[in-house]
Amino acid sequence: MNLSSRRVTLPAVMPITLQKRVIKVYSEDDTSRALEVPSDITARDVCQLLILKNHYVDDHSWTLFEQLTHTGLGRAIEDHELVMEVQSNWVMEEETKLYFRKNYAKYEFFKNPLSFFPDHMISFPSETNAALSHSGILQMFLSSSTYPEIHGYLHAKEQGKKSWKKLYFLLRRSGLYFSTKGTSKEPRHLQFFCEFSNSDMYMSLTGKKISGAPTNYGFCFKPNKSGGTRDLKQLCADDEQSRTCWMTAIRLLKYGMQLYQNYMQPYQGRSGCSPLNITPMRSISENSLVAMDFSGHRSRIIENPTEALSVAVEEGLAWRRRGCLRLNSHGSPIAMSNMAIHRSQSWFHHKISREEAQRLILQHGLVDGVFLVRDSQSNPKTFVLSLSHGLKIKHFQIVPLEDDGKLFYTLDDGHTRFTDLIQLVEFYQLNKGVLPCKLKHYCARIAL
Repeated sequence: MNLSSRRVTLPAVMPITLQKRVIKVYSEDDTSRALEVPSDITARDVCQLLILKNHYVDDHSWTLFEQLTHTGLGRAIEDHELVMEVQSNWVMEEETKLYFRKNYAKYEFFKNPLSFFPDHMISFPSETNAALSHSGILQMFLSSSTYPEIHGYLHAKEQGKKSWKKLYFLLRRSGLYFSTKGTSKEPRHLQFFCEFSNSDMYMSLTGKKISGAPTNYGFCFKPNKSGGTRDLKQLCADDEQSRTCWMTAIRLLKYGMQLYQNYMQPYQGRSGCSPLNITPMRSISENSLVAMDFSGHRSRIIENPTEALSVAVEEGLAWRRRGCLRLNSHGSPIAMSNMAIHRSQSWFHHKISREEAQRLILQHGLVDGVFLVRDSQSNPKTFVLSLSHGLKIKHFQIVPLEDDGKLFYTLDDGHTRFTDLIQLVEFYQLNKGVLPCKLKHYCARIAL
């Protein structure tokens, strides 16, 4: 019996290629870079791409930021969001830009939730134990069945009017409501304000200037594909703690476990990182800092903090003495004044105003220890240290002192003196001194 063979031709499988798009990303100094990216790229992927291209250290705080220039609004794009979807909601009449910057407060509430939700603004379900643990609060926020109630007064801008009205608001899983009768929580007195699935939340970056709000702590909800400012639902709080509480709770309500997954992604695979077993993680720079003594036949780790500080200061002074000699264009050494050596530092911002300094720190996140150093506007010969602590931005004057023909700088009326600003900053990174906290994260104007 003859068996005839038949050739079966399978249809060719065409490779799926994602369409490439070009996006433009700005830095703090308004330099920009065009990137060709796939259409399904996330905000985290864009940050990783820029980190690699610019050889930056990835400390998990880099963020893609959406800024609406004309309305003075901005928001940190969540790591999982698709950049093309974000851009698809942009409207022609509003100049919108993407910025690449650090945001140290992005996931700070996972490390220290108690500081984000003050007792007078939060209520837990009646069956919940009043004394919730660190992880218990997070579990309740991330739960799909229960959600704490956030409540308190906010100023709301009346639709189609310039006036603002102070109302008692409540945040529940079904949305944001306000009471039509004082602080009553009865269903008949609650009026729906908005829900969040089809809108994004923005922070006011210009205070009262554009919106005419009664305070500087504004935020709003912008519906996707909205027609402009007329569709904004604008609110403002009485202080930064209140605004931070509302905005953090709304982020957790909208994104839930996705936010926690975003936070944990860089640490996946590390021991001790089981779900909701959250402990504050030390930064890359903190883990790599160790004092060593190489003066003897053998190197040793310096355990005594006082000795470590003394060695660090001595080494720093020796480095600066060597560094003050630079080569000019002809190869000859030139002296570099202590008055100008700080200008090469990323934390120093030349000739910026108090308001601009506060805006920069706010954009980098109101985490304890975020700082910058700037020229004083009121006294040309002095400098100012601007520092975030307790959700507030404080300003400390750095005064120059002359003693025996030598110039020093001080924050505490001469009790502690430094030969230059670099030494001063390094000291307060290790010691709190007269400051409310140590200097931890500096605000930098990076260039792309």
